[in-house]
Amino acid sequence: MADIQNENKMEKIVSLCKRRGFVFPGSEIYGGFVGAYDYGPYGVELARNIKTVWWEAMVNEEKNIVGLDSAIVTHPKVWEASGHVNGFSDPLVTCNACGASSRADHLLEGIEVFADEKMTLEEINTLFDAHRNELHCPNCNEVNFGNVSQFNLLAQTNLGNFSEDWTKEPTYLRGETAQGIFINFKNVLDSSRVKVPFGIAQIGKAFRNEISARQYIFRKREFEQMEMQMFVKPEDDMEMYEAWREKRWQYYLDLGFSPENLKWHEHENLVFYAKAAWDIEYKFPFGFKELEGVHARGDYDLTQHQNFSGVSMEYLDPVTNEKYIPHVVETAVGVDRTFLAAMTEFYDEDELGGEMRVVMRFPKKLAPVKVAVFPLLKNKPQLVAKAEEVFAILSKHMRAEFDDNGNVGKRYRRQDEIGTPACVTIDFETLGEEKPELKDTVTVRDRDTGEQKRVAITELVGYLK
Repeated sequence: MADIQNENKMEKIVSLCKRRGFVFPGSEIYGGFVGAYDYGPYGVELARNIKTVWWEAMVNEEKNIVGLDSAIVTHPKVWEASGHVNGFSDPLVTCNACGASSRADHLLEGIEVFADEKMTLEEINTLFDAHRNELHCPNCNEVNFGNVSQFNLLAQTNLGNFSEDWTKEPTYLRGETAQGIFINFKNVLDSSRVKVPFGIAQIGKAFRNEISARQYIFRKREFEQMEMQMFVKPEDDMEMYEAWREKRWQYYLDLGFSPENLKWHEHENLVFYAKAAWDIEYKFPFGFKELEGVHARGDYDLTQHQNFSGVSMEYLDPVTNEKYIPHVVETAVGVDRTFLAAMTEFYDEDELGGEMRVVMRFPKKLAPVKVAVFPLLKNKPQLVAKAEEVFAILSKHMRAEFDDNGNVGKRYRRQDEIGTPACVTIDFETLGEEKPELKDTVTVRDRDTGEQKRVAITELVGYLK
């Protein structure tokens, strides 16, 4: 793959995403809305494939993990119990010159000063003051910040509140999908044939009122999570934790990610209830950043919901008759971050047939379109009819696209840019007009190599799968 400079690569990815219908700026006709993006026709297919591949690995291929789809809005006490109401915050600092808000830790990071997210307000203010004269406002470039304060990231909603006073019984858009899993622990346990150790997986939207949403779709205010909570015996949690660390690392290698673009990062200051926390970081164009977190959370979550709800979260072991609150091993990754990682990993530029091209080398399971079907000429009805026949066959088995616009070379380039693994061309040989022995065969062109092969229509589905 081509060695593309990171600063240029990000610009190229963003441009490609807009131009080819992967990602659009949110509310663009109104000037955009910070931290919001829309997935276009190819983006929604890629995101759907990312979720499908994750679900297959986490649920379908595991004998003791089940799925869940919990509500976005829950009883507000859920977020009190989880600690989000009082402790889910980022360090906010405001520019005295222009009024723009920034995250203090991000400003410090920009001058290579590390501010841990577990720092107290006093600690981060001390650190910020020590470097205050080096910190420029991203909006106006002035060096004139106020003091750092804590800003809660939970997004409030008035859903179900008819008083017009949001301070009375506030409700929240969920800040993570995990809490929906924890509050349904007993429901899943009582309604399914699961027993400890077992997991609950969920894919869903979450919302965080980010102070400075940035780095494209990496940090959004509305995003989608893929989380799995594994419930285990207390004495088995670290063994289970290491097993899932290994599984999640291998998952990315199996998807085709280069090990050179992945690394582990250990959390230096754990929250008080955690036993271990490591992140899989990916080398985005802006550097190594968190892609997925794997955490040993102890019994904190179930204990908190037991205390706040009054409902027992104890598990009765059917073999030993022992009662205990299970410990939790968590894996959590964002759809959007996986999307950006995939766009980064598989973006390439090369020369093929004497011409430079952009090609997305997605693995087949992630590719938005699996195959494109072309009639050689759009003004030949018999070719078009045969191409439509082939499209009808393939589209029942995989995501296919029909394209008869422009010459075949241009169609190849369009499909290369969206990562389509194979293109099928229906030509006069398919009709048997030039070589009768080639009747009902098509030309299949490989995205990565450009090589072409004749394949019988009856064998196409098996060949392309």
